[in-house]
Amino acid sequence: MSNSSLVSFMKKNATLIALIVLALGMGLADDSFFTARNLSNLARQVTIIGIIAVGMTMVILIAGIDLSVGSVAGLAAVVVTILMQNDMNVWISIILTLSLVGVVIGGWNGFWIAHYKIPAFIITLGMLTIARGLALTISDGSAVPVTDTTFPLIGGAYIPPMISVVLILGVFGLVLFATMRSAMRVRAIGGKVDRVQIITNLILAGAGTALALYMFGSYNGIPVPVAIFAVIAGAGIYVLGQTRFGRRLYALGGNEDAARLSGIDVYRTKLIVYIVVSVLSALAGILLASRLNGASPNLGTMFELDAIAAVVIGGTSLAGGSGTIGGTVIGALIIGVLNNGMSLLGVSAFYQLIIKGFIIILAVWFDVLQKRK
Repeated sequence: MSNSSLVSFMKKNATLIALIVLALGMGLADDSFFTARNLSNLARQVTIIGIIAVGMTMVILIAGIDLSVGSVAGLAAVVVTILMQNDMNVWISIILTLSLVGVVIGGWNGFWIAHYKIPAFIITLGMLTIARGLALTISDGSAVPVTDTTFPLIGGAYIPPMISVVLILGVFGLVLFATMRSAMRVRAIGGKVDRVQIITNLILAGAGTALALYMFGSYNGIPVPVAIFAVIAGAGIYVLGQTRFGRRLYALGGNEDAARLSGIDVYRTKLIVYIVVSVLSALAGILLASRLNGASPNLGTMFELDAIAAVVIGGTSLAGGSGTIGGTVIGALIIGVLNNGMSLLGVSAFYQLIIKGFIIILAVWFDVLQKRK
């Protein structure tokens, strides 16, 4: 591999390399980091921020922002538990919460941002306080216990180990098929296949599969929230990479005026994006309430920081038009490894906030440097 190829490879995979180095460093610092139990717990912890970050990626791709996601998650957690306390079926409670909290709040944010062109920062900052106030009001400022016996299983149950192994191997097979199919398409149109990147992707897929088999096959299986996150992330990757809607997001983030002139319905696209991020935030709040077997009106505080950090660290530009869900997943894992590793090492939560703040600044600085070249 030539020096130029090596530099190009390092740039393309900088975030992944950073994740690997960080994980190895945490493993050397604490022997318990690489145990199957800790890695399984880490994966479960990442799911909440990861689900929100998938929606946040779409928002930032169109050069927007949503500061209300943490408050929406907290409000959804309170609403779903209160509905179940009133003897409502668990699944109806979840659907109603996703509709009343996710769709309504997302539609509200999207309407003001898209129709009246009010800066997303202002609208979502206002919704941050509104949603938190609503959560405090309907809960009377106190924690709400879960009364349904089925609900805690959503956030706390595991897919049996044998079924988990089959699912992991199935995903690995799909990755192999997709990689080979993509290479064949490039070759069919006369393009040059990047063999180094393909081999690297296959090696990484194999390593990831082996790690997943160790994490979930040798412990209790795949946690249900991890499976939900995997499905959402996979759907997000497909939407951005294989659909018209995904291409519209990139076009809108690249140049909104040009996108409008090319026939893209800017209002509708923005509305959908803000609904998606709010629905995913509400889902994250529901999963968190299920895992904790209760809800507090203060749940979700600072989730917007972690979600934005995951997206930016994953390589999505705050200027819009550039980024991937895959990068965001890696960014969420970096945040998760940092949180988990620093907790194992006994680092104060106050210092953790400081470190994450510096990481966001460095990630944005790196993005600015990349654009100047």
